Amino acid sequence: MGQFKERILVVEDDRQISNFICYALKNEGFSSCVAAYTAREAESLLASADILLLDLGLPDADGIDIIKQVRQWSEMPVIVVSARDRDAEKATALDSGADDYLTKPFSATELLARIRVAVRHLRKINGASQREPSKKIGGLEINFDKRLVYLDGAETHLTPMEFALLVLFFKNAGKVLSTGHIIKEIWGPGYGTDTQALRALMASLRRKIEKVPATPRYIITEIGVGYRMMDE
Repeated sequence: MGQFKERILVVEDDRQISNFICYALKNEGFSSCVAAYTAREAESLLASADILLLDLGLPDADGIDIIKQVRQWSEMPVIVVSARDRDAEKATALDSGADDYLTKPFSATELLARIRVAVRHLRKINGASQREPSKKIGGLEINFDKRLVYLDGAETHLTPMEFALLVLFFKNAGKVLSTGHIIKEIWGPGYGTDTQALRALMASLRRKIEKVPATPRYIITEIGVGYRMMDE
C-alpha cells in the first residue's frame, strides 16, 4: 500500500462520519488526517492542510462560506461531502470554488477515488510536469510552471480543477475532446460517465475566461461530442 504525505483536513460535525473517513484514509495510506467538527475549529487547521474535505451543514457556519474564504488565499483541492443533493446546491458549491462534490451516503471506495484524483491534481500543480513554461491563444495566456492565467493581461484566478481542465484544452488546442475523454483525464478512469460535474466545471471556467460565456470565444461546444479549444 502506497503512502501519501498529503495532509487531509476533514471538517464534519458528525463524529461517526468523520471517524469513518479518517479510518478509510489511514487504511489507504494517508499518514495525516485531522478532524474538525466546527468551522471555528477548522480555522486554525486550514493553513496546514493540503486537501480539504468539507461538510456544508456545520453547526456554526455554512460550508459555502468556508469555501469562499479558502479561495481567497489558497488553491488547495476542496471536496464537498454533503447530504445536500439538489443540483442547484451542488452548482453553488462548485461555483464558489469547490473542486468536487460527493453526496451522502457514500462508499469508502468512491471517497478514496475522489481523493486520489485530488492528490494527482495537487501533485501536477506543485510539480514541474509541463515542458512549456507558458502558452497564449488570443488574449488568453497560461503559465504552466507558475499556474497563472491571464485574460487580456489581467490575472484570472482559477481553482485547481479549473486550471487542470484549461491545461488539458491548451495542450490539445484545435482538437475535439469527447466528454468521456475529458472526464477520464480530469477525474480518472473510475469516475464513470456522468457529465453533470463536467458541465458545472465548464460553466464555471467559461465565466472566468469568456467575456460572453453564452457565446464562447476560446472553448466551444461540439454538440453531441464534447468540446474544442480554438487554436488561433
